[in-house]
Amino acid sequence: MIQPQMPVTKHWSFHVDLEQLGWLTLDTPGAPVNTLSREAIAELETLVGRFEDLISSQEIVGIILLSGKDSGFIAGADISEFDAMSDFSVLPDALKRTHALFQRIENLKAPVVAGIHGFCLGGGLELALACHYRIAVNDDKTRIGFPEVNLGIFPGFGGTGRSIRQAGPVDAMGIMLTGRMLKAGAARGLNLVDKLVRHRDMLRWEARKAVMQKRKAIGAGLFKRVMAMGPLRGYVASKMRAEAGKKARLEHYPAPYALIDLFEAHGNDWQAMIRGEIGAFVPLMGSDTATNLRRVFFLSEGLKKQGAKGARFARVHVIGAGVMGGDIAAWCALRGMSVTLQDIDMERIKPALDRGKALFKKRLRKKFEVDAAVARLEADPTGKGVSRADVIIEAVVENLEVKRKIFGGLEDKLKPGAILATNTSSIELERIAEGLKDPARLIGLHFFNPVAQLPLVEVIRSTFNTDAEIGKGAAFALAIGKSPVVVKSAPGFLVNRVLMPYMLSAVQRVEAGESKELLDAAAVAFGMPMGPIELMDTVGLDVGKSVATELGNAVPDNSQFANLIAAKKLGRKSGEGFYKWVDGKAVKGPTPEHADLAGLGRELVKPLVDMTEIVVGEGVVANADLADIGVIMGTGFAPFLGGPMKARKDGKA
Repeated sequence: MIQPQMPVTKHWSFHVDLEQLGWLTLDTPGAPVNTLSREAIAELETLVGRFEDLISSQEIVGIILLSGKDSGFIAGADISEFDAMSDFSVLPDALKRTHALFQRIENLKAPVVAGIHGFCLGGGLELALACHYRIAVNDDKTRIGFPEVNLGIFPGFGGTGRSIRQAGPVDAMGIMLTGRMLKAGAARGLNLVDKLVRHRDMLRWEARKAVMQKRKAIGAGLFKRVMAMGPLRGYVASKMRAEAGKKARLEHYPAPYALIDLFEAHGNDWQAMIRGEIGAFVPLMGSDTATNLRRVFFLSEGLKKQGAKGARFARVHVIGAGVMGGDIAAWCALRGMSVTLQDIDMERIKPALDRGKALFKKRLRKKFEVDAAVARLEADPTGKGVSRADVIIEAVVENLEVKRKIFGGLEDKLKPGAILATNTSSIELERIAEGLKDPARLIGLHFFNPVAQLPLVEVIRSTFNTDAEIGKGAAFALAIGKSPVVVKSAPGFLVNRVLMPYMLSAVQRVEAGESKELLDAAAVAFGMPMGPIELMDTVGLDVGKSVATELGNAVPDNSQFANLIAAKKLGRKSGEGFYKWVDGKAVKGPTPEHADLAGLGRELVKPLVDMTEIVVGEGVVANADLADIGVIMGTGFAPFLGGPMKARKDGKA
């Protein structure tokens, strides 16, 4: 068949088949995922002009939009362009142009069908919503959503209005405000997708049928739309603000509140919502919050480049079935590893297996998936799994002699190339490795509690290690979905080294008579996820004392801190520490009034920021950027400030 004359493009390919179906494929050159860069959008604009002519002349009967990448449909706009695009002299016109382009796609007089597999996020979903019909592969790889709120913005290519048109105001606002990614079935349930297929190779056939049958998506029904009508909209908006307030303060993260304001003004008219989008979006894009969150995004993406290429892991052996060891083992099993968990006897192992099963039930949807994960987590009191494991992780008490004894009996049992690692939170590796025949083999893999929630793993490098061992350790962390930061073996490494002065200074203030509730509230007002006293209870007072001692900060025998430990009041895990704990939550008294809560919070975090500067100066981490992302991931330090070093540089900490 003779193909129509088309513009030359780098990102898109187009051909017409014998049935006059136009097949449009996006394949971003030299990239693992598709993104909507300015160049890609400009090319699409030219193509759409040609499509209008071809449809008018009846040379094509419809258009099917697909991805040429195995990784997915479109991961969103090109974030690397966001800094340049945040210029107020550039952004409004660029958004208006893209809005107009997507409206032209929606106005095409022939069916436009999007075939979705893998990631369909942000601007990719906005483009799909401008199509007339959407088909998605219903498998574990497909993810659909609007993650923009995590970058300090909200959808800016018309997605606010079009998602409300399809899913209704409550559901659409819910996914935009949380950044939650949906599986294909859930997206179908919300009416963001119109049809599901089981396999990617079925997309083309189903899309063909959709064009031939002139299928068109149906918007949300009246029952959903009524929530944006009249006085109900104001009520819904107020409830949304209340929910947003539980997770983020307006002064820290303005994007959710700006989106709610936009909804309250225009949520009953999806087209008016789109028209109002640009005015609300532009100030957010250039804000300090968005700028810092973009920096955090790129720093976290950079961590993925640290792992050794080609490293493969299938079996993990964990020694120590306490809270950390058991949870590390369960996480590895959740991520597909076969895991053996060793401790003195089954009585000590069983609680860890029970916690693991609870995690699997929470994270996995189907019974057979839960059963498979349970089968991958095996009790191993005799340690038979050591000789088969690709990775051996010691996670026993923070006691140097105990750790040395364990490693002394392991070395001859390891298979060639296996990683030998300790989960020590503060002891230098050189001291643990003293008795080993090959001390270069021992690395640190320091996980953080709770393992299932905190993404960071400190990959600890001793003076004995080579790049190869550290690269394999980083690759393992990536293989189980964690973010590795390489740190030098030094007391406390990075995170505990900077956390301990922060927590201990707060404890000293409480012992001097200050309100623990006030100090915790001040830290949260500054931007921390929880206050230092609640954090000490969460970590465990015994663990806090052990790390403090290792760092040369002895806890006075007659202190409240020491007395609580002596009374076995160790914090959350024992039901009482500085606070009493009920159902996993600290029971707090009233917070005293304070004229400048955020200012007090800044005063509280100063020891953390000061120590981060010292740690960077000592070379414990390679640079300030790694310190920032490590402290954010390991302590929850305010991401909107960009990390402690960035906050200090900006005069905000």
